[in-house]
Order: sequence, then structure tokens, then C-alpha cells
Amino acid sequence: MIARKQEISLQLNQLIDAVLLGGVFWLCHFLLSNTAFSEPEGEMPGLSHFLWMLAVILPFGPFLLELQGFYHYQLEKSLLKSLGQIGRAGFWLIVIIMCAVVLLRLEVPSRSLLFVFCIAAPVALILKERAYIVHRTLRLRRGETGERIILAGESDKAQAILSGFSQSQRLEIQVVEIVDLEHFGTEALIDAIHRNNIGRVILTFSRMEMDKVQRAIEACEVEGVEAWLSADFIHTSVARPTFESLGRRPMLVFRTTPEISWTLLIKNAIDRGLAALGLIALSPVLLIIALAVRMTSSGPVIFCQRRAGIHGRPFTMLKFRTMLLDAENRHSGLLGRNEMRGPVFKIEHDPRLTPIGRWLRRTSLDELPQLVNVLLGDMSFVGPRPLPLYEVEKFQRASHRRRLSMKPGLTCLWQIRGRNNVTSFEEWVRMDLEYIDRWSLSLDILILLRTIPVVVAGAGAK
Repeated sequence: MIARKQEISLQLNQLIDAVLLGGVFWLCHFLLSNTAFSEPEGEMPGLSHFLWMLAVILPFGPFLLELQGFYHYQLEKSLLKSLGQIGRAGFWLIVIIMCAVVLLRLEVPSRSLLFVFCIAAPVALILKERAYIVHRTLRLRRGETGERIILAGESDKAQAILSGFSQSQRLEIQVVEIVDLEHFGTEALIDAIHRNNIGRVILTFSRMEMDKVQRAIEACEVEGVEAWLSADFIHTSVARPTFESLGRRPMLVFRTTPEISWTLLIKNAIDRGLAALGLIALSPVLLIIALAVRMTSSGPVIFCQRRAGIHGRPFTMLKFRTMLLDAENRHSGLLGRNEMRGPVFKIEHDPRLTPIGRWLRRTSLDELPQLVNVLLGDMSFVGPRPLPLYEVEKFQRASHRRRLSMKPGLTCLWQIRGRNNVTSFEEWVRMDLEYIDRWSLSLDILILLRTIPVVVAGAGAK
């Protein structure tokens, strides 16, 4: 697994296990308090008498599990190995509790509760781990979560990396192509990136000239994909490198997009949560607009179009239909009226718009069904606007593709700085790249707040 993702997964697993251990402790206390198997001395003490024990168990439990390697290589572990790790962590947890009793003169209000917890907690941890392994393995085998990468450089080195993958790594990492840079050059790498819609290239070499490596890194930079340099040939430290690891192999990373972090995960969680709330809150508005579209023109209510998502990965974007049914057929006849310089198509007073469609475009209400795309994870609230696949194929400059290196959104800097009044695609791309390079949660919030008055005023809408 990629090291940064592994670090976030470790922290998330520890948080979940802390909650799980707390829940198991509460459940054991509840059952013993409400069954015949209560304390022989009398009634079970209230949960407040055990708070000091919870204060030890919640932080130290996950920490001790991590020290025993419980969270490492979970897809490759046997059940027996997991039980051994839990047993050793549990032993040291009991030692810590006993030390607290002796040194701090604390009391264990119920030994039976501690005994039952020591039986129930390992069972809960094992069930949770096995459920995660089954769920993760099924998703990986269906191709839902495995990351697509390209290996580039010397073919024998690339094959060595590929053959060194473990069984679980082969599920998590899908090598879609191996590019021999020694014989085919950087152009072959660029073509492979375009064909496969990937976000990461692994560069590996030992005898290849550094200028070829430099050109490959520069190609990845303008394409907006991460370039990972296999660094197992480095034996001394270099000035302020950024290192990651692929399995147990060290990598030197060059990034032009925000790296995987908790803030990106928070952004994704906020996106999906707000999208779900928005769909519920706006359901009456969605229904009224759907009826208006259906009653004022023939054809489907929702317009579906394949758009380029992150790294160019296609997805189906949803909008309320604002055009006549033959709009696609009339597209070629309107190319001469295109007001946007570049591969994208924009015209004012589009004759293909329906009366209700013109109003929906002006108020941006036609975009509301994209809340479903946000909920599904194909889009974000803030990000570069997704373009149709046929427009992406017309990109004339490789740097244009770097705008595909972040998840597309409902709004971005383009919307709040002129929207359709911007007639240069180069300026549009410049604003998208500015957003990518400056990205933060606070910038997303600022863009969302500034989008509201723009949409209400209909500024720049056509």
C-alpha cells in the first residue's frame, strides 16, 4: 500500500478501534448490570466508577495494537497471527492498568467486568478486522478501489518492481502499462498517460541517462500526475527530499497537486454530507423543475453526458435538460459562432435552448442534479468544471491536462471571476491551475461563499 495512504488508514483504524473498545466496555457493563451474572458482592457499580479505566483503554489499546503490528499488512495476515498480536497488546494493557492501581492507588470496582471485557474485546477486534479484509478484498477484486499506475524507465527494473509485489499489493495496485523509456522516450510515456487516465507514474532506472529521467518528470508535471522515482539506488541523504514507499521499496516523489491528507478526506466527507442534505432539502425544488422541464418540451428531464473526471477518468454528469432533443445534431452547424478561444464551445443566446432551459441556465438551477455526482464521489462542490470528453481530446497543450489532476466541481475561480464572460480558454485554465496550486479548505469555503451572490445575480451566465 502507498505509504501516505497507509498512514491515514492507520490513524483511522486506531480511531475506530478506540471507539469499538469503548463500545464493548459499555456493552459489557450494561449486560452485567442487567443480568443475573452481576457482582457477587452486590449491585454492579455505575459506569462513572470505571472512567479511569476507559481513560487508559481508549488511548493505550490502539497504541499497543499498533506496536504489535496489528494494523500492518492486514490483507496478508492469518487469523492466528492477529490473535497473537491482540493477546500481546492485551497483556501489556493489563500491566498498565495494574500499574495504575498500584502507583495511583486506584480501585478496580468490578473484576468480573474486566474479565468479560478481556474476552469480548478480542472477539470484537477480530470480527472487525475480518469484516474489513473481506470487504476490502471484494472491492479490490471488482476493481473498485485498486489504484492504476504506470511503470516507466528500464524495463528490467520495472519488471523487478512488479514481480516484488505481494498478493495483496497486486490487488491494490494495478499496473496498466510498462513504458520502456530507454528505447521509446518521453512521447511514449505521454501517450500511455493519455490512454490510461492514471494519476501516478513510477520511474525506475539505474543506467539510464539523467536527462531522460528529467524529461519524464517534466512530462508528468505538465500532465498533472505524480512522478514517483524509485530511490533504492540512493545510499545517502539528499537535500530536503520527499520520500514515500511502495511496499518496502523507497520512492522519491515529485508532486504538483495536493498530496493525500486528512484535509482532502475532510473535503470529501463534507462534499458527500452536504450533497445528501442538499438533495433532501431541495427535493421539492427538484420536483418542480423536473415537472416544468417535462411540461414545456418533449424529451427526458435529465440530460446525461460523459465528462472527464479526475485524471481524465470518464463519468456521467447529470443536469436538467435545457436544450431541444436535436441539440447534439445541431452542434456542428454552430461551431462558427463559438465565442471561446480554445477547445471548448460557448455561445451567447444559444438557439438550441428551450424557454425554461434559458432561465435554468441563467439561474444555474440546471446544475442541481450534479449533487448526485457529488454524493457518488465523481465531483466536488469546488473544483475545475468538468468538460465533455470530446473537448478534452482537443486539448492542444499538455499543460491543459493538469486541470484534470483534481476532482471536478460545481464551482471554482472561473465562476466567481467572470464565468462565461471569460472568452479565453487559456485564462480559464490559468485560474483552474491557480486553484490547484493554492488549494486549501479555507479557499474552498471562500469560493463557495463568493459563488452564492454570483449565482443569485446571474453574473456571467448565458
